[in-house]
Amino acid sequence: MLTIKNLNKSYGTRKVIQNLNLHIDSGEIYGLIGANGSGKTTTINIICNLLKADSGDIKINYKLVAEATKKLIGVAPQENLLYKSLSCEENLKFFADIYGVDRKKRQRIIAETLVAVNLLDRAKNPVEKLSGGMQRRLNIAVALIHQPQLVILDEPTTGLDIEARYEIWELIRQLKNKGTTVLLTTHLLEEAERLCQRIGILKNGHILAEGSLAELRTLIPAQEIILVQTEFEEQAIARAKEYGFTHRRYGSDLAFWLPEPLELKEVITRFEGIAINSISRQPVRLEHIYVEIMQHN
Repeated sequence: MLTIKNLNKSYGTRKVIQNLNLHIDSGEIYGLIGANGSGKTTTINIICNLLKADSGDIKINYKLVAEATKKLIGVAPQENLLYKSLSCEENLKFFADIYGVDRKKRQRIIAETLVAVNLLDRAKNPVEKLSGGMQRRLNIAVALIHQPQLVILDEPTTGLDIEARYEIWELIRQLKNKGTTVLLTTHLLEEAERLCQRIGILKNGHILAEGSLAELRTLIPAQEIILVQTEFEEQAIARAKEYGFTHRRYGSDLAFWLPEPLELKEVITRFEGIAINSISRQPVRLEHIYVEIMQHN
C-alpha cells in the first residue's frame, strides 16, 4: 500500500529525514513512534504531497505521490480540522465537497461515516457542544469522508480521558476490519502496543528498529522484568550480576532483566540476605524496548 524508499529531507544544514525506508501492507495498522523532532510530521507532510523531499520517493498503490494520490489518503491531524459553529453533518458536507464526493451519493456517505464513528445521533449538533472524544471521532470522520485507502492518524487520542481513548481504539480496529490501511503516530506506547501489527521506532529521521511486538522483544535479552525497591541498591545490583541479570533504571525504578521467567519465590531467593522492600514482576513491554533502543541503540 505505502512504500517509502531512500527518503531524505533537510532544512538548511539540519537533516530531518535520513535515508528513510518503510513499507506498510494493505489493511495493516502501522505505528510510527518517536520523540518530538524525530521526523514524523515531516514524513506525513511528504506522504500527503504538502512538502517535497530532497531525494527518494514515496509510492501509494505503486503510484508516486503526486496530486492524483491525494484522494487515496485521509488525514486526521493532531489539531482538529473542524468548524465549531457547524454541526457534525455540515462539517462533513463541507469536506465532502472539497474532496469532490459525488453529490448523489454524498448524503448516504455522510450518514455511513457518522455511523462508523458512532455519531449519527449527533448529526445536527454543533461541534462546540460535543465532548473532546466526540470531536476527535468527528475529526477522524473528516479523514474518512472520501473513503480513502490509507488513513493517517496523528496522535488521535492525545488529551482524551481513558473512556474516550477506548472509543477511538475501537474505531481504529474497525477501520482495519474493513480493510483500511492505517498509519498511526502516537506518544502513547500502550496505544501502539495494543493496536499495531508492526511498529517503527524513528529517531533523527531514521528507523532504528521495526517489526511486530514479538519481533521487537527479541532485541533485548529479557523474558521478564522485575522492579526492586531496596535501600541497598548496589548490593542488589551486584547480586543480580552473579545470576546474569542486566540492570536498568526506568526513571527512579531499579529494574532487572531476567533471561528466563522465574517464579516470584525463586526471584526472592536470589536476593536472600538483602533487605528488599518490594519486588514486582512485569512482562517486557514496548516502553522497555523503546527506551533501550533510544538510549543505547
